[in-house]
Amino acid sequence: MSTIVFIDTRGEKLPKAAQEAVTYASQLAGGPVTAVTFGDAQGLEALGAQGAGKVIVARGVKAVDGQQLTKLVCDVAAAENATTIVCVADATGKAVAPRVAARLKAGHVAGAIGLPEGDRFKRNVFSGKARAFVEVKSPVKVVSLSPNSIAIGQGGGSATVQDFAGDLGPARVTVKEVRKAGSGIPLPEAELVVSAGRGMKGPEHWAPVEELATLLGAATACSRPVADMHWRPHHEHVGQTGVAIRPNLYIAIGISGAIQHLAGVNQSKVICVINKDPEAPFFKAADYGIVGDAFEVLPKLIEAAKKLNAER
Repeated sequence: MSTIVFIDTRGEKLPKAAQEAVTYASQLAGGPVTAVTFGDAQGLEALGAQGAGKVIVARGVKAVDGQQLTKLVCDVAAAENATTIVCVADATGKAVAPRVAARLKAGHVAGAIGLPEGDRFKRNVFSGKARAFVEVKSPVKVVSLSPNSIAIGQGGGSATVQDFAGDLGPARVTVKEVRKAGSGIPLPEAELVVSAGRGMKGPEHWAPVEELATLLGAATACSRPVADMHWRPHHEHVGQTGVAIRPNLYIAIGISGAIQHLAGVNQSKVICVINKDPEAPFFKAADYGIVGDAFEVLPKLIEAAKKLNAER
């Protein structure tokens, strides 16, 4: 009986979400786990710090082929006699976890947000407005972990890395071109996010938003109308129809707080809202609020951030 954890290394480095998932799996197991990944990532030995004893890598496999990745996880689960399979609740994990659960006739918990209480896993429902407890009694469990739900383990040790020796069959999806959405911190992994909306009055006024984000080491984001008007790229759009995020701090500047936007950001641990309209709906969800003109407040925040950085 063992625990395995399936992670997407994105072919380059170890994303924060992957390290969280390995930490979570090792805490569930109470000891070292086997990590399963694909592609050509380097430095996988470092996952030993999060609790991986072994890392199995399927070289040359692409993230877009869910059928191959499902077979990879199922084959490793059979070889390891795994009773618990952990995934990240990201695009890759959401494509693989339900398939694995169906093939293994396993109970599936989608989007767990913490360690279980016995067999009961907690997850968010109704766009984060409520919590549900899912009890899993099947012999095999598949659990996908919501990003930014658990602190990354910082233990010692180094994991052994070995190539996957099985046959995953031919790929059904051909990758013709990969276009990277943008540089900087990926929004799902960002611990700090500075976001702005139509209150900035135009793309030419975005420099202070970017400057504040740079000073704080944060990712930049925007509301849907801003992306639709092409003020900002669509990959920065956060909300129910954009990217759902769970940062430690979300700063919303000039965003009224429509329900669709709130659905994608209300899992942030701390929300700070800056809006000149005291009746803006976002203030009801905010932990901290500043009623004021963004063009007057932002320079003061930038000055304070510069002072803070200088004192470090």
